[in-house]
Amino acid sequence: MIEIRKSADRGRFDFGWLDTRHSFSFGDYWDPAHVNFRTLRVLNEDRVQPGAGFPTHPHRDMEVLSYVVEGALEHKDSMGTGSVIRPGDVQRMTAGAGVTHSEYNPSRTEGAHFLQIWILPERRGLQPGYEQKRFEDSEKRGKLRLVASHDGQDGLVTIHQDVNVYAGLLPKGNELEQALAPGRHGWLQVVRGKLDLNGHQLTAGDGAAASNETALHLKAHEDAEVLLFDLN
Repeated sequence: MIEIRKSADRGRFDFGWLDTRHSFSFGDYWDPAHVNFRTLRVLNEDRVQPGAGFPTHPHRDMEVLSYVVEGALEHKDSMGTGSVIRPGDVQRMTAGAGVTHSEYNPSRTEGAHFLQIWILPERRGLQPGYEQKRFEDSEKRGKLRLVASHDGQDGLVTIHQDVNVYAGLLPKGNELEQALAPGRHGWLQVVRGKLDLNGHQLTAGDGAAASNETALHLKAHEDAEVLLFDLN
C-alpha cells in the first residue's frame, strides 16, 4: 500500500525570513492524520533568506538530520561544534539528554534551501553528539546511495534508531528498484524533479508512505533528487 502526501497539502508558514513546509505536525501546524510515519517524526522543507536563521534553541531526545539542497547552513551548538553544511553533506545531531544549537544562512546574497528531519531515537537520554559526512554526486547518480544507518559502518552517518537513509540523483529516464524487507516500511521524499513510484506520479515536495510492499520501483520523468527512509 502506498499513500501519497502531496506537496500542496503540507502545512505551510511564511515568516518572511523563512518559508517552511511541514509533511508532519510541527509547531503551530497540527494535523492528527499526519503526526509521524513510524519513527520519522518531522520532515520540514525550509527556505531561509540570506543572513537569516534559527537562533539558539534547545532540543532533547531526538535524532536531528539536516540535508542541504541549495546554499549553505552554518551550525553551532552547546557541544562546541561549529560547521557549515552544504549540498552533498549529511548532518546528524543527537539531542539526547539535551543540547542547544543555532542554524543560520551564512550568505548575505543567496538563500538556503534544506530539509530538516527528526527521527525518534531508540531510547531517551542518549549522550548528545554530532556527525557530518559528505557524499559526492557521483556516488548517488543513477542509484540510491545509503548515507545513514543504525550501525554507521563504512563511512555512513550513525542514527540511533533502526532506520536506513538513502539519497539518490536519478537522471531523466533512469529506472531502479529498491527492495523492502518483510515488516519494513518506506517513506520516499521527492526533493526535486518528477518521477513515478510504483505507478504513482510524484513531483518536487511530494512524499509517499509505503507499507506491505516488497519493492519500490522508481522511474524518473525528469532529473530527480530523492531521499528514502527505510523504517521498522
